[in-house]
Amino acid sequence: MIGAILSTIAGAGLEKQYKTASLPSSKNKNIKSSMPAATKNNVSNSFAMFDANRAALNKSLISFKGYYGDSQPLKKLFWISTGRNDVYEDNWTKNHLYQVGTKKWVNARPQELLRRSTEQMLQSLCTLIKPNEQYPGFPPYIPSPNFGDKWGRHANYIEINPRIVATYHNNSNRLTDGLLNTMKLLPAIPTSPGPFANCIMLSQLYPSLYGDGYEDAASLYCANLHKGISQTLTADGLYNKMGADEQVKAFNDMAHLLGFKTGFRMPLSAGQLRVKDHEFNWYKDEKAFIDACVWGIELGFDAIYFDSAKHIKDRNGYIGVGDLPSHGQMAYILYKIREQTGRHDISFVGEKCNNDWDFKNMGYTAGTDWGRADDFSSVRYEAENQKYSREYAAGPEVSNDNDMGCTKYEAGKRLNRINSCLFGYNYKEDKLPSYMQLTDIFPLSPYTNTHELMMGAKKMEAYDAWTKCERHWDGVFDSDPAAYDYTNNVYHIFENVIRTRN
Repeated sequence: MIGAILSTIAGAGLEKQYKTASLPSSKNKNIKSSMPAATKNNVSNSFAMFDANRAALNKSLISFKGYYGDSQPLKKLFWISTGRNDVYEDNWTKNHLYQVGTKKWVNARPQELLRRSTEQMLQSLCTLIKPNEQYPGFPPYIPSPNFGDKWGRHANYIEINPRIVATYHNNSNRLTDGLLNTMKLLPAIPTSPGPFANCIMLSQLYPSLYGDGYEDAASLYCANLHKGISQTLTADGLYNKMGADEQVKAFNDMAHLLGFKTGFRMPLSAGQLRVKDHEFNWYKDEKAFIDACVWGIELGFDAIYFDSAKHIKDRNGYIGVGDLPSHGQMAYILYKIREQTGRHDISFVGEKCNNDWDFKNMGYTAGTDWGRADDFSSVRYEAENQKYSREYAAGPEVSNDNDMGCTKYEAGKRLNRINSCLFGYNYKEDKLPSYMQLTDIFPLSPYTNTHELMMGAKKMEAYDAWTKCERHWDGVFDSDPAAYDYTNNVYHIFENVIRTRN
C-alpha cells in the first residue's frame, strides 16, 4: 500500500527540470529571479491518501528516533550550571506570576528576563510547572503537549529570531547563546490557551551561509544544511559539556513543559540553500533537504515553516532566488518527512499560502496572511468559509518577517489584529491558524525593522548598561512604559481566550 502511494505521487509529476542555483548576495531576500513556468502536475489528493493510511504507517514506524543525546537534557543543563540536582522554588517567579485558572506565566520585561541566569531560568520553569504541594523538579519524560493530530490547523504561531536576543560578546565578534536566551523569554509568553496551541517558531536552526556565530553573519533567509546547528544558537560555555543537539532538545523540552508546540523556518528557494557549503539543486539534493527536515523533527520540533511556499503554485512577484520544488515534489517531500519520523501530527506551515486546496493536497497544514486581520468580520467570514476543511486552513497575521516597526504608534492596531486572530470565528472548532512575531508580544524599539534583523545581525546599543550584550538587549526592546502596558494588554487578550474558549 505504501509503495503504491509513493508510486502514485512520484508518477504525478516529479519532473526534474531545474537549473543550477546561483550564489545569492547577502541581500538575497530582496532579489528577484526569473523562473521557468511551474511544471503542471495533476497530483491527486496525496495528503489525503497519506492520511487514510497513517494508521498502517504508525504500526511499522517508531515515532521518535535519531536523537542520541541525554534523555533528560534540561536536567543535564541544570547540573552543568549549578553542580547539583536539587531544584529550589523561585521566589522571583512567584512575585511575577500571571495566572488564569491553571494556566501560568510570568509578567516581566524582556530585558529583565534576559539578565536572569540559566539556574534562575530553569528554577522559574520548574516553579511554574510543579504540581501543588510538591517539590519542583524535572519530569523524567517530557512529551509534546497533546492538542490532537490536527492542532496545526488552529494554532497561533509566534516566530522568534534567536539572533536578536543572542549574546554579543565583549572584545570579539562572537554572537552566541541564542537558544538559551530564547528559553529565558519563554516563561513570559502566554501559554497555549486551552483548545488552541501556541507554537514557538524559531527563525533559524541551521547555519547561515557565511559568518555563522559572528556579528557579520549572513541572512537567515538562507540555510547551510548538514553543517550542524547554527553556532549563533548554541552556547560557547557549554562546549564539550553539552552537545548542540542536546541544547536544541533542551529548548524543545522546556517549551513543551510550558505548554507550547515548537517549530523552525526552512527556505525553499534553491539559491538560498547549501548542503555542506555546496550549491543546492532540487534534482540532486532532494534527499538532503528531506533529511534536514527530519532531523529537526527528531530533535523535538512539531512544525516547519516553509519560506516562499506560496510560489510553488503562484509564480507572480518575488519568488526567492533559484528554483522551487514542483507541486508534486513538494507533496512527496512532506509525505516523506511524515513517513520517516512516523509522526502524523506535524504541522507544515506555508508562507502566504491561501485557501486553495492545492496546498492541502501538497500536505500543508496552515497558510499565512489570508483574511484581513484589521477587520474582525473578515477573519470570521474566512473561518466560516474554511470550516469544512479540518486538515488545512489559511489564516490571518498580526505581523510577519517584513514588519517595519513603529510599534509604539500602532499598538491599538496590533492589539486589534491579535483580538481578530484569537476570536474571529463563530465556533472554536472553526478557528483559523494565525501568525505573529515576537514584537507583537514584546515590542521592539520603534522603527526596528524585523526584516533587517533577519537579513543580518545588528547591534542595538544603549548607553545605560554595563556589558555589550546588555546594551544590545536594552536597545532592541522598547523600554518605554507604554511598551510594558502594551504587553499587559496582550496578556489580557490571551486571558480572555482562556476564560471564554475552554
